[in-house]
Amino acid sequence: MTFSVAVAGKGGSGKTSLTSVIIRYLKNRKLGPILAVDADANANLGDSLGLAVKQTIGTTIASFKEEQINIPPGMTKEAYLDYRLNEGIVESPGVDLLTMGRGEGPACYCYPNAVLRKVADSLATNYTYVVMDNEAGLEHLSRRTTQNIDALLLVANHSVKGVRTLARIRGLVSELKLVVRKQFVIINMVPGGIDPALTEELTRLKLIPAALIPEDKLIDEYDLELKSLLDLPDNSLAVTAVDKLMTEILGPN
Repeated sequence: MTFSVAVAGKGGSGKTSLTSVIIRYLKNRKLGPILAVDADANANLGDSLGLAVKQTIGTTIASFKEEQINIPPGMTKEAYLDYRLNEGIVESPGVDLLTMGRGEGPACYCYPNAVLRKVADSLATNYTYVVMDNEAGLEHLSRRTTQNIDALLLVANHSVKGVRTLARIRGLVSELKLVVRKQFVIINMVPGGIDPALTEELTRLKLIPAALIPEDKLIDEYDLELKSLLDLPDNSLAVTAVDKLMTEILGPN
């Protein structure tokens, strides 16, 4: 049975780094295989995982349109597209990566989103865990990219605006009647302790944080040096907090 985790929230909340540390938790405990899904048009999950992405769903669709006349004999258009899409999966020990990438034109991501959802759904049964890093904001919800999720992590940075975004996401999940089994509010990049103004806003919005992830200079250092966050040490502040969170979500392993 596949367990799916999706990470959503405001831009700048550290979603991709958090997604990477979650994947680190699963990989290091050999709970895989894991399918990592980068559902952000501004794809950078591969960089955080130390995986080189040469082909995305967006680039595959674009090139496929140019190659349609060269489809191999005996193969349908749909079968050939599926073949090309599967070629774009980056494989590595314990973790494979599927990347959406850009759409067909400026700000056009509807079709790549639909294809991403279809491909991810078809692949999911081959993996124990699917972990999806979503684009910032609410659009992925209205396109139903984030659907049939076991654990939706609503991530805000240490700001009132970030927390208010989480309330809007929660409301949209309810409005669209998306299939999300459990939701977890995460305050990321907390500088020491949480500010009283933020606590007041969380209370007003009836949001109870499942975890406070502290600022971690190691993550900034790894990003600057283009090092995989999968290689973060066990004593990393973010790793320690995420490990505790994932134990709460999944139970002791």
